[in-house]
Amino acid sequence: MKVVIAPDSFKGSITATDAATAIAEGWASVDPAAEIVRRPMADGGEGTVDAFAAAVADAKRMPITVDGPAGASVRTSWLLLPPTEDAPAGTAVIDLASTSGIELMDRLRPWEADTTGFGQAIAAALEHGVSRLVLGIGSSASTDGGTGLLRALGARFLDDGGAPVAAGARGVLAIASVDMSGLRPPPETFVLTDVTNPLTGPRGTAAVFGPQKGLTEPSDIESVDDALLRLADLLGLDAQHPGTGAAGGVGGALVAWGARLTPGAQEVAELLDLAATIEGADVVVTGEGSYDGQSGDGKVPSFVAGLAASAGARAALVAGRITADADIGLFAGVASLTEIAGSAEAALAEPARHLRQAGAALARSLSD
Repeated sequence: MKVVIAPDSFKGSITATDAATAIAEGWASVDPAAEIVRRPMADGGEGTVDAFAAAVADAKRMPITVDGPAGASVRTSWLLLPPTEDAPAGTAVIDLASTSGIELMDRLRPWEADTTGFGQAIAAALEHGVSRLVLGIGSSASTDGGTGLLRALGARFLDDGGAPVAAGARGVLAIASVDMSGLRPPPETFVLTDVTNPLTGPRGTAAVFGPQKGLTEPSDIESVDDALLRLADLLGLDAQHPGTGAAGGVGGALVAWGARLTPGAQEVAELLDLAATIEGADVVVTGEGSYDGQSGDGKVPSFVAGLAASAGARAALVAGRITADADIGLFAGVASLTEIAGSAEAALAEPARHLRQAGAALARSLSD
């Protein structure tokens, strides 16, 4: 029996790589003869680099120290993929979560947090000479419109007196002009995101995602939204373009730089050749931290389940929790860590243990 295990990370709990390992161990404890293939997945958020590192032979982590979202130094790495015909000098995979992500913050800093570290990592990859960039932009800590990353790549954002503005959303409020003359040109760049929100407006990044990052007062949200619209005009960017509101406006900044936004789960699956891996599989196990009513819209589990169906394999789901509004009709078997552990707190405390139990339970029900 061939079993492919392709979960996303369980955000704030366990990486996709470790989740795939735990599920595989649980399955093997029940069905030791199974051929188990682990393919940890991502959609552009945390774990994107890890997913590529686990799946691509000879991928190399490139250590780097960057300025984190609150300015403190962060030791992280970007991933160098081997040369290919399309990328003769290699491909760099960089995720925002490990450089400018909200998990790197001890508390929310809605006005100061920025994306400088993400831009520094991109600049390091460009200095290395890569032919292509793959950028995951989930888990942002800031609403800086991507100004931090563009500044790290050579752009200048100036106030009405011609002085550089401060970092973060506070600086965005003060931008009067933009100097892009020193901006480094991009190589072929794919931006992985599962967010389709525009930069501004009622579905824009300040209104929808700002409160998650500490922008709670309606007047503050309105001020940042107005400032981002002004920034879009200065960058020559359509503020209503789908996806420009991703990661606090990073999506829009990267479009202005010349990058292409692409559905995260689909692009990661293609780059990992997941469809070919699933060919001939009997069962494909996927999962994420919370499977809810939004999970059917391009998230990893629904996308992987679609690949499984196309290959004639049964799909199974493991999730930290499965909400009442979730559509589980795509799956032949499901397992909730909250139910297995007895509570959400217990599931979060020992995710690997309960993922092994979930893998074993699915093997018992699906390995016939």
